[in-house]
Amino acid sequence: MSGYRLFSGTANPEFAKKVGKYLNVEIGEATVKKFSDGEISVQITESVRGMDVFLIQPTCAPANEHLMELLIMVDALKRSSAKSITAVVPYYGYARQDRKAAPRVPITAKLTADLLEAAGINRVITIDLHAAQIQGFFNIPVDNLFGSILFVDHIKAKKLKNPVIASPDIGGVTRARSYAGKLGYDLVIVDKRREKANESEVMNIIGDVEGKDVILVDDMVDTAGTLVKAASVLKKMGANSVMACCTHGVLSGPAYERLSEGELDELIVSDTIPLAQDHEKITVLTASHIIGETIRRVHNNESVNSIFIA
Repeated sequence: MSGYRLFSGTANPEFAKKVGKYLNVEIGEATVKKFSDGEISVQITESVRGMDVFLIQPTCAPANEHLMELLIMVDALKRSSAKSITAVVPYYGYARQDRKAAPRVPITAKLTADLLEAAGINRVITIDLHAAQIQGFFNIPVDNLFGSILFVDHIKAKKLKNPVIASPDIGGVTRARSYAGKLGYDLVIVDKRREKANESEVMNIIGDVEGKDVILVDDMVDTAGTLVKAASVLKKMGANSVMACCTHGVLSGPAYERLSEGELDELIVSDTIPLAQDHEKITVLTASHIIGETIRRVHNNESVNSIFIA
């Protein structure tokens, strides 16, 4: 795999190192500093002329800073005569505003796509976009990998006695149905009404969970309000246990406190976002091998279809 380089921003350097280890490649040399007023300064300290560059940077919290850093690094690489620049964004921030759900609101997922393209990227690799249609916001190739690749084998290994897959809301039914199909489990749905952002009220359960080991699946967990309330209702409806598989562990605000006090038995996340702290209920699986294999195939012009459908 000559003729390519891996670089990392400061959002999740440990994840980038894992990807580099999978590919047996060192992370490229770049200096990222800040001026006294907070402006970001970047210098690529090795030659990338004529190289295919893969820049790893999730736009997690602080989202503004990490997004701006990504844009500046892309500009630096473009001006350093890189042949192509692939933005490897394991967690694509600003994705929750993907449509006009109310009057006079932005579509930040599209704005972010426009910014990345304007900066000079040629391709995007990501995992579990909040909404699949975000791929269409780009005019360049987007590889949106499925988080289920990570979790299916882990769920099977648990050998649960009476498992069932659950969607935490109506919007996640397609994702939950995919899990259920891969695992051969039944599907239930949590009917939820959201009054405002980051607050939710669980109403009822569509399906039978009596004596079942419930597995909630979602693309991300932010304040954990939905998951904890869903776990409480599921337990009241007779569920034996409730665990959740969420690709991106945003875990902001009161999330850790809610996990400690709530009835959710286990939360399984990937390492696309570095956790602020360890927690006895949280299990972390690495997504580095999925990203690494995709990078290898993209560079070698090989199909990534088997990764998508794994």
